[in-house]
Amino acid sequence: MKKRSLSLLALLFAALLALAACSGGGTDSSKDTGKKDDSTEKEDSKDASAVLPMKIENDGEAVKGGTLQYGMVTDSPFQGVFSWELYDDAYDSTVMGFATNSLFDTGEDFLITDEGIGKLEVDADSNKATITIRKDVKWSDGEPLKIEDLIYPYEIIADKDYPGVRYDGDFRNIVGVEEFHDGKADTISGLKKIDDTTLEISFKKLSPAIYSGGDGLWGYAAPKHQLESIAVADLLASDAVRKNPVTLGAFKFEKIVPGESVQFTKNEHYWRGEPKLDKIVLQTVPSSSAATAIKSGKFDIVDSFPATQYDNVKDLKNIDLLGRPELAYSYLSFKLGKYDKEAKLNVTDENAKMNDKDLRQAIGYAMDIESVTKEFYQGLRVRGNSLIPPVFASFYDDSLEGITYDAEKAKTLLEEAGYKDVDGDGIREDKDGKPFTINLASMSGSDTDEAIVEYYRQNWKDVGLDVQLTTGRLIEFQSFYDKVKADDPEIDMFMAAWGTGTNPSPAGLYGKDAEFNFARIVTDDLTKMLADIDSKEAMDADYRAKAFRTWQEYMADQATTIPTYFRTEIVPVNKRVKTYNIDYIDATKLHEIELVADTPVK
Repeated sequence: MKKRSLSLLALLFAALLALAACSGGGTDSSKDTGKKDDSTEKEDSKDASAVLPMKIENDGEAVKGGTLQYGMVTDSPFQGVFSWELYDDAYDSTVMGFATNSLFDTGEDFLITDEGIGKLEVDADSNKATITIRKDVKWSDGEPLKIEDLIYPYEIIADKDYPGVRYDGDFRNIVGVEEFHDGKADTISGLKKIDDTTLEISFKKLSPAIYSGGDGLWGYAAPKHQLESIAVADLLASDAVRKNPVTLGAFKFEKIVPGESVQFTKNEHYWRGEPKLDKIVLQTVPSSSAATAIKSGKFDIVDSFPATQYDNVKDLKNIDLLGRPELAYSYLSFKLGKYDKEAKLNVTDENAKMNDKDLRQAIGYAMDIESVTKEFYQGLRVRGNSLIPPVFASFYDDSLEGITYDAEKAKTLLEEAGYKDVDGDGIREDKDGKPFTINLASMSGSDTDEAIVEYYRQNWKDVGLDVQLTTGRLIEFQSFYDKVKADDPEIDMFMAAWGTGTNPSPAGLYGKDAEFNFARIVTDDLTKMLADIDSKEAMDADYRAKAFRTWQEYMADQATTIPTYFRTEIVPVNKRVKTYNIDYIDATKLHEIELVADTPVK
């Protein structure tokens, strides 16, 4: 099996088991991955996604050490939650990727391999898995990695005062987690230290998801020696999370300017060997000035570069442009209920404004997504036909049609559902003949992002729907997700994106107990389908593929979350970077990066 590790820019090697919220919808700077072709010719922007290479090599002798300048495009400060157990957006994931605590590498089809810190062995018959860690792995402060550091993340997430979003049904699949959470046990019975390098985990059930980091398996270590004196309720605000995280990755945190920049220095204890760079400096850069910064040679590598600005950098002589499909999709979703934090369950409201399948489908059919991809994205976005990105080749089905642009069908659906223009002003009233307004939340960004949202609003107006912006304007990234997570009553529908992680199972996004199920959709059929995808029977690849197909067809029919784009990530790389490969197979690892000049090429 060829080795595949996610590169610095996948940073979903950083999100192997975790999901992350991305910019999306109208606002479309992405950041949770991508993919493909190794051709080196660059043609015009109409077919950019097909011609961008995934690997570059520059001539010249590597300088000793040096500092890599890394730009992260965002119009909001990053939150600065540097804990895999606690973070919930892709920008913090990017930052942590330089110092990741990941235990596993992944290989073909994103399946866990034996090449990382941890080796995974699964006994499906007994519902047990064993993790064996390498000897002599050390934390960035020199302390040895211990089995207790593998157990501690489970105790954080299962703690009754845990403030994060990952205590869900998948996580509760670990034997003893619920008893620990409820205070009925002082330890998690399903986690057993066999010896100094071996952990045995007992599960309630096992499925193929275990090999992708699912079924509740947690793929990161946490430095217990640093964290155990801090109450779990206080971790989110602690210096150990915000200012001086202890980590296992190639680089370690040296200086943090909250929300703006992070300086990393090489980790002399890194288990794979001494990094060739001395330092990495990550700085945020607004989307409006990203192209100018690249042209001026401010950065060596740029993450989350907006696809809408491709034309501004495609002809620059001081960079190479890499590209690959992303482990992500953009979507439009509807609010159908609330998340009950006490019960840790999503609750669908039968009387919710948007709990009308015909209305949701009509909104989808009214969206001229194809024109937006051609006009604004230069081939770097294509209409999404499914909630499974094409990178998951075994489960993505290109024969699915999805919801395509058909304004007349949208009008027919609305008319038949009882949304009629009673007073003749071109705008439909609700089923009772009363004024009907739909409130849309979307993220702020560039002028282009605003233009895209306005185009869709016009699409909806053309079929008689009055769609207004929540708060009257586009919303800053962090505030947007705060509102969405809180089920703000001002939001009827919202445009966003998911970085899916390397586990294709949709349970973490659409399960009845998944806090990331922002639509709050819960039905008996959906619950059964999600369980079927991650069932014992799904150990058979054909069975699981059919289960995925059934789920995808159901979600398209229900239209509670409508995929809008599949995304191609573009990565500008300055010509002083010697070799860089963003392919998921044989990707460049952080400690291998070298520079051929002391300063970036201008």
